Amino acid sequence: MPMGTVPKLILVTGALGQIGTELVEALQDKYGKESVIPTDVREANGCTQLDVMDAEGIENLVRSKGITDIYHLAALLSATGEKNPDLCWSVNVDGLVNVISAAKKYGCRVFSPSSIAVFGPDCPKHAPQVTGLNPTTVYGKTKVVGEHLAMSSGIDMRGLRYPGLISWKAPAGGGTTDYAVEIFHAALSEGHYNCFVREDTRLPMMYMDDAIRATLELMDTPFDSLGTSRGGYNIAGCSFTAGELVKSIQRHIPEFTCSFEPDVRQNYADSWPDSIEDDVARKEWGWISKFDLDKIVDEMIDNLQ
Repeated sequence: MPMGTVPKLILVTGALGQIGTELVEALQDKYGKESVIPTDVREANGCTQLDVMDAEGIENLVRSKGITDIYHLAALLSATGEKNPDLCWSVNVDGLVNVISAAKKYGCRVFSPSSIAVFGPDCPKHAPQVTGLNPTTVYGKTKVVGEHLAMSSGIDMRGLRYPGLISWKAPAGGGTTDYAVEIFHAALSEGHYNCFVREDTRLPMMYMDDAIRATLELMDTPFDSLGTSRGGYNIAGCSFTAGELVKSIQRHIPEFTCSFEPDVRQNYADSWPDSIEDDVARKEWGWISKFDLDKIVDEMIDNLQ
């Protein structure tokens, strides 16, 4: 560590979720286990219990531990959030306000993820960085508010518009793109999956390794290098249809079958773009993805087997 550098002490909220599980591991590898404090509303070994609705609890933890950086992952995702919109707003917006308040008071940097759910049906099918953000879901609206708060908070706060995330280490967390994780478990255990979106539904997706690397790279970038998109950078992984995902899995499991019975989540998927333009992230902090569809499928099958 360079002379005069303050050692990082990192607080992670929502540490038991799909992203948190792997981000905590990556942060501990990078900064040391003792430098990372995982928290979640659920109880678990090695994880401090913390409810992001408890402003005083957050502040006490930030102050007592001398926290320098907060990775705020606690949120209700799209499919879960639409079932309970008031709770979704409360957790996603009020919880974030509580985190920002503590960060301002004690000089912390904040990472708060955004999502492709910020885009609405009026967005071009290849979503640019700068476009109208008119989401139809409450979840998407909470993420738009989060991006605005990042830019108006007066602190060093950054975010990424995560696409659908695919991971084998932790279960998906109630999002519209969960089919792209569930399908692997079903393929290996039952040989069949009933998909809740249409076969031709194309969505931006990303392998979790890319998402974690993007998060660390963004937080490593000097603040002065970041422009007006730092509240929610577009990052592209790869885009594919549910049908293309099935075909790629069949390279490994030829007998695998999939039926398509769209439910309400199809409406959320239809309101989002097919693909993402990430030229601003590439230019400002050198982002580039490493996993295409077949590589994601190879990794998922290999690890889950």
